[in-house]
Amino acid sequence: MTKGYRIQAATGIHRGDRDYQQDQVCLLHHPREEGCLLAVIADGMGGRSGGRKASDQVMLTTRQLFDRFDPEGDDPQTLLRQIVQEAHMVIKLTAVSSEQEPHSTIAAFLVRPNGESHWIHAGDSRVYHFHNGQLVFRTMDHSYVQTLINQGEISEEEALDHPHSNILMACLGTENEPPIDLHHINTLSEGQALMACSDGVWHYFTPEELASTITMLSPREACEFLIQKARTRAKGMGDNLSMVIVKFEPLS
Repeated sequence: MTKGYRIQAATGIHRGDRDYQQDQVCLLHHPREEGCLLAVIADGMGGRSGGRKASDQVMLTTRQLFDRFDPEGDDPQTLLRQIVQEAHMVIKLTAVSSEQEPHSTIAAFLVRPNGESHWIHAGDSRVYHFHNGQLVFRTMDHSYVQTLINQGEISEEEALDHPHSNILMACLGTENEPPIDLHHINTLSEGQALMACSDGVWHYFTPEELASTITMLSPREACEFLIQKARTRAKGMGDNLSMVIVKFEPLS
């Protein structure tokens, strides 16, 4: 067990200005290994019931596989791949049986007792890594506007107001296999924080705003503040919001 920090964590979810909730979020503590946790965000798409079915399936698959995961002997990246691949397959089967088109994003991070962290994502839900109030790294969206940013055609700021900002290049439940984009942090330490969130959250904040908010506030307070501020900035047009914040605090 890594020494030197204690874990504080919270989740937040809100319907926003939508008529129904398609986002889902979970923060799971391993039933047999203290200090091992898994955070997952899923943003469902495909109509009222279709999108919710897709995000629900991500949560169900996550819980089932994490319960069988052995933190001492199993490979965490294999676990994350299995979550994405199995949720993708079941969502596709749901589409056949229900005659709907359910899809979902996913953004997940696993924290191991030795201080390692492993991430995976598909779509435009994100994972952020902060250290002492600064952004260290974030996932890159599988979206049309992210492709334009990567090609140097538009800026990050221009992407927020782009007319095609909602177009995804990949997610779970489509005909194509989802991307397996993994990220690894060797050792987490005090002063660091991880955040997973849907686009209904990150769309309204700069990385600097997210970093300072998470640094100054407890995870629960930060979730409440970010939801309230995003709702204000959305001006009645906001999407569903969901997030998980995990902070690594000094033991003292």
